[in-house]
Order: sequence, then C-alpha cells, then structure tokens
Amino acid sequence: MLGVAAGTTAAALLGLSATPATAAATPAADARGKGRGRPVLPPGRLGIQLYSLRDKVATLGFAKVFAELELYGYDEVEFAGYTQGSAGPITLAQLRALTKDHGLRGIGSHVGYYDDGNPGAYTFAQNLTKVLDDAQALGLPHIGTASGPWRYGTTVDGWKRCAEDFNKYGEAARARGMKFYQHNHAEEFSFATDKPNVRLYDVLLAETDPRLVHLEMDIYWAYVAQFRFSRRADGTPAPFDPLRYVLKQPHRYPLFHVKDGEHDAAQRDGYRMTDVGDGDIDYKRFISAVNRTHQGRGGHHWQVEHDQPVDSFAFARKSSAHLHSLRERDC
Repeated sequence: MLGVAAGTTAAALLGLSATPATAAATPAADARGKGRGRPVLPPGRLGIQLYSLRDKVATLGFAKVFAELELYGYDEVEFAGYTQGSAGPITLAQLRALTKDHGLRGIGSHVGYYDDGNPGAYTFAQNLTKVLDDAQALGLPHIGTASGPWRYGTTVDGWKRCAEDFNKYGEAARARGMKFYQHNHAEEFSFATDKPNVRLYDVLLAETDPRLVHLEMDIYWAYVAQFRFSRRADGTPAPFDPLRYVLKQPHRYPLFHVKDGEHDAAQRDGYRMTDVGDGDIDYKRFISAVNRTHQGRGGHHWQVEHDQPVDSFAFARKSSAHLHSLRERDC
C-alpha cells in the first residue's frame, strides 16, 4: 500500500478497539456560543493531525473517523499515512472523496525526510516524485515532514546541507502548486556541536528560502525547547520565546500543531502532555497574537495533536470544544 509517514509506521500495529462517539456526545458547536467577543479560532481553520487518531484509523477506517470529526466541528485533517490497517485497502481517490464527503479538507501530510539505508523508502530524499504525486492526488496544499534536519549531523554545515535539500523539495512542491514544510520537535532549538553559540533552528531559518520552505510550529515542543534550551552548554543564558519566532516571520508559518502540556519542572521536558485545554500553554494569547499579524486570521491553520491520548476520540472532541470556546474578550 501507499507510503506511511515517518513516525507513524506503528499505527497499524496498535489496533486499539473503541466505540465511536455518538451524536449525543457534546459537539464542538455547543461550545461556540460561550462567552462574548469574536472567537479566537478563525472560522474554517481547525484541523487535527491524524496521528492522534491512528488507533481509530487502523481499526475503524477513515470513513468512521471522518464522521466523528465532522460531528466535533473540525474543518481540516493532516495526514500521517494513507493506509487504514484492518479496515482494509483504500485508494487515494477514495480517501480524497471521503474527506470531502464529511465536510473536511486535507490540509497537509507528514512524510519522512530520508532513509539512506533503503533506496525504496517513501521519503522526500528517496522518492520525491512519488511523494508529490500522492499529495497532488489528494489535493493537498501543503506537503511536509516531521523529520528533523539531522541527515548530515549536528553541525552548522550539516544543517546547511539539509537546508539545501529542503530548498530542493520546496521548489519541486511549488512547481505543483503546493508548499513544503518542516515540523519541529524540541531538539531543533538546540545548539550546533561545532558552534555552541548557534541555535540550529536559526540556521534552518537563515539557510532555507522563505518562498520555498515553510514551517509548521509544534507549539508544545517549542515550549519544551524553551525549557530545555534556554541555556547554552557553558551555562550562559540563551532565552527565547516561541511566539516571537512566529511574529518575526508569520508568513513562514502557515501551519501550527496545537498540543498542550502541564508544566512540571521535575520532568526532563518541563511539561507533561495533556489534552488541549487541560494544560498551561496559553492558546488564547498565542492564537490571538498570530491573528493580529499581516496575514492575520486567514493565513494560518491550527491542527490539534496528542502523541498518546488516553481516548483519542475524547481528545479530539474536547480539544475542538475548548478551542471553539475561546473568545478575544471575556464577559
């Protein structure tokens, strides 16, 4: 079957059984009337990274998952592979039709960056044309990777070489009317091993062409990075604010991952991942600030995610309700 995105190959193996939520469950629409003032979440811009629902996709199939997401008030989905495990084979044409039939848009997809040990790997480096063919067949406006730029090591020159790769993929995607993007984890904000005063994420930003390479900030991992990498190896302070990265170049961030965490300084990462709305990341502030940039409410897409939700449907339902309830002005 078709390629599975990096980090999601285990999805079909999980096979956790679950009963779909019913229409009687509280849908996102119930939360939209709470409070006063304009909703923080721009209309038509809420999505979900399907990696969060990999257990349901693998056991129930895309059709039943999309039906639930439609009930919860989602507008978009970001793919993490195009297969559905025990639910049986599905073609790209069928998958695209299912998305549309449930009032959803495919906004992007995560695909691996490289696998030098396997020339047939479904990655940008090994099979760029196939990756773009599939994204185009699905009608995706964005196609990206959650793999970090580690292909050539942890030095500045190594990341410059990765930037060259990304520029190449971005140029190929742009020729097809799509945007290439990279999704961060925490380590992208660490420091180069050969130049410990240089933050690697800054190298990526400086060396990639902003017309060709875009970013999907995973906000949770960016705040984890703030906790872990606000000091250099020699102990000198190197503070940064994830939101300021976005506000400096908002045009480079068409996509965001909305993932929440409860602050816990005893943890290595400084946070324990939670359902959206149960943690300490101030999404009212973050999204509102991005809404006030030049591209404003129409230039960005917000994809909720949880790496290991206790109940993936409950997570999706709760996250949508919380984000729809946020208002720019409280009553």
